[in-house]
Amino acid sequence: MTHNYPLHQDIQAQCLCCLSAQPFTFTSATDQVVCPQCVRHIGAEKSERRDREHVTAWAARFAEEQQANTDFAAVSVAVIGGKDAEIAALTGQVAQLGKVVTGNFDHTTVGGVRELLENDLIKRAERKAQLAGKQVDWAMAVIWRLSGMHRVDPVHAQLCLCEKSSVRCAELAALEPMRQALTDWESKNLRLARSGQQHGLPAEHPELSN
Repeated sequence: MTHNYPLHQDIQAQCLCCLSAQPFTFTSATDQVVCPQCVRHIGAEKSERRDREHVTAWAARFAEEQQANTDFAAVSVAVIGGKDAEIAALTGQVAQLGKVVTGNFDHTTVGGVRELLENDLIKRAERKAQLAGKQVDWAMAVIWRLSGMHRVDPVHAQLCLCEKSSVRCAELAALEPMRQALTDWESKNLRLARSGQQHGLPAEHPELSN
């Protein structure tokens, strides 16, 4: 059986045995597209061993992905907490600068007020606040997606939607403290979207297609 992969190059290709992406360096179009771990599976008499080892390998990969999701959720929570504090500080800074403008209005020419409003410090603070807001929206959109995969099954309360026990799902436990913040963020951005303003909801949000 021939293949169409390039020769004499280090590439990633799907192993025809375990179906996972593996590194290959083909020297001939007739080389087997089977990773080193699966070479010993070739042959009908080895099907039982092949299936057993495939299940073990994919279970390990699934566990790694689940741990990665858990770690990402924890990092996202920490990032959002930090960005909320940064937004609050920057918003306060902009408000204070606005008070300076208001307080000096009676003693400043129109040109002077305009110059103060265009001051680089104000612009910089506003840009930082906008950037921090976008970063929070990005993190919340990721958490929104994870929340769709990990929540208590409405039909089977003892299960998470990922089919693990609701008391054993690490992602569900990590997301629970974020539920109210996620709901508030989603409601705020739905109002923005419905009024035609810029919002942070992901493109696949069901309300955006209505």
